[in-house]
Amino acid sequence: MNIADSCPHVIAVVPAAGIGSRMLSECPKQYLSIGNKTILEHSLDALLAHPAVTKAIVALSPDDVYFSRLPVANDPRIIQVVGGNQRADSVLAGLKAAENAQWVLVHDAARPCLHLNDLTRLLELTQRSEVGGILAAPVRDTMKRATGGAETIAHTVEREALWHALTPQLFPLALLRNCLERALREGASITDEASALEYCGYHPELVSGRSDNLKVTRPEDLALAEFYLTQIYNKENA
Repeated sequence: MNIADSCPHVIAVVPAAGIGSRMLSECPKQYLSIGNKTILEHSLDALLAHPAVTKAIVALSPDDVYFSRLPVANDPRIIQVVGGNQRADSVLAGLKAAENAQWVLVHDAARPCLHLNDLTRLLELTQRSEVGGILAAPVRDTMKRATGGAETIAHTVEREALWHALTPQLFPLALLRNCLERALREGASITDEASALEYCGYHPELVSGRSDNLKVTRPEDLALAEFYLTQIYNKENA
């Protein structure tokens, strides 16, 4: 059975209200260009390329002057909402606009190299899970814990069973909203959507994803993302 037929109502939420100060650029990092599109457009294209993703809700800063100038702003599948100061606030604004969707994908605005087959495998969770899960990549590097307050090594962290959390992250809308609201209300530290579910006692699944699904955070990431996108497009058009 085609997943688009069995799960027709999946909506993506893309928090895009950040300023990306570590990129040292004049505009927020999601509006830097790779080829003839911005990073944000590449990220949205990757989500909407899947037939099960019917809409994408973009949470923007109230001071955003860039998005309305992009061709994607006129796509009828795109909904714009005003985001908040924190990622969780922007995600909650997106969830509110998602209305009666059963499942939601939350994806980083600056993660443009998502592969369609990774997204498909993540969406398969809608057929067998009540909690959802995230794309993630097993840690391969040696991990070090720094000494508190200093850039010196305290000890090596055992990397077995450690994963890099990626996006998209996929959850039932009502469950994610309830967990986010409770975690924020109780002052929990929320670093991604999965951490809100973890705080509330749930155990989202880890779906192994490609490590080239990188988040553009620093200037050097831009060239790497361009290389990866070129590989994706060349493969799709071969």
